[in-house]
Amino acid sequence: MGRNCHPYAWFGRVALLAGALFSISLFGSVAAQATTFAFSTGSPDGKMAMASRPDSGGKPEIEAADDFVLSAQTAITHATFAGLLPGPGSVQDVTVEIYRVFPFDSNTSRTPVVPTRVNSPSDVDFQSRDSNSHGQLSYSVQVLSGSFTAANSVLNGIHPSPNQTTGGEGPVTGQEVTFSVTLRNPFVLPPGHYFFVPQVQVSGPAGANFYWLSAPHPVVSPGTPFATGVPDLQAWIRNSALQPDWLRVGTDIVGGSVPPLYNASFALDNAALPLQSSTQPLPRGIGVRLSVRAPSAGTVQARDPQAGKQGKNGHKSAWFNTVTVRAKHAGIVHLTVVPNATGRKHITSKRPLHLIVQLTFTPPGGQPSKRNIAITWRGK
Repeated sequence: MGRNCHPYAWFGRVALLAGALFSISLFGSVAAQATTFAFSTGSPDGKMAMASRPDSGGKPEIEAADDFVLSAQTAITHATFAGLLPGPGSVQDVTVEIYRVFPFDSNTSRTPVVPTRVNSPSDVDFQSRDSNSHGQLSYSVQVLSGSFTAANSVLNGIHPSPNQTTGGEGPVTGQEVTFSVTLRNPFVLPPGHYFFVPQVQVSGPAGANFYWLSAPHPVVSPGTPFATGVPDLQAWIRNSALQPDWLRVGTDIVGGSVPPLYNASFALDNAALPLQSSTQPLPRGIGVRLSVRAPSAGTVQARDPQAGKQGKNGHKSAWFNTVTVRAKHAGIVHLTVVPNATGRKHITSKRPLHLIVQLTFTPPGGQPSKRNIAITWRGK
């Protein structure tokens, strides 16, 4: 069930360069120190299950949304969310979206058909990633419980005013699951208040739907409580018939003299993404051409990490000059690494040049990813 995440692979080759024998070996990743972002609403509380699915197989689209806040530009690289998979069926697609808060990205001149749009998601999404689109995201699914019951649910009861208050559609039971999503093309977001929207396509009969499970409102530890003065907005939902408007799951749909407030169970972070790289000898002269697959826009740098270090594994001056390229978007960038004048002095038949190239990818608002590649040049 679900699509397995495919870890990036590292690979090298042995080849003859003009006048030198070239060999390459690979080292593990190096931990990077950077400002981290991590947010969580906490574990499911069993109070509400909200359908959220793309338009497919005759089932109209439903979007459920819950909010988070960024205080600085951030590259969101991972997401998890908890839900129910009731009945038979298998996961076919996972979509995750980011919405800004109304009135951004919205038509403010029209008359809404819902009680309010204040603090709702905007009309249209700000960014979106789909597992069925190459290179955007991968995911895995973990079953937490074979049977879990939410006390109330929303699936079909999503109606415009004045018929929005249905009380919900009662308990729903299914497998409790957690989706773990790696955003190979991260969400790079400026500071602001946002809504996170996951959708899961499930094959099978009409009853085979994904439900996003609620979490306590407001967020409490071990979740990430909102900063003082920052509102923790409740969960919203809409279907294709209601678009572009949204309804509050607790206040509008469940209702009552004291309407319940729901968050949805999810977590986000900006942990470093792995790099994918290949190395080829230059067709002429001594050097290598590094092809690095950048996970997103950012900076890719190759440097000599042994320069300035003392002892057996260090040397006073760099043996090659630092090379930096900027990736405008996710994709492959190329860096050429050649020995500088200092490095060339060490390339003799009796004294091989042992070289480490440290690759670093730094996305805007994300954590750097680092890898070390060991290279040896030997003269004839």
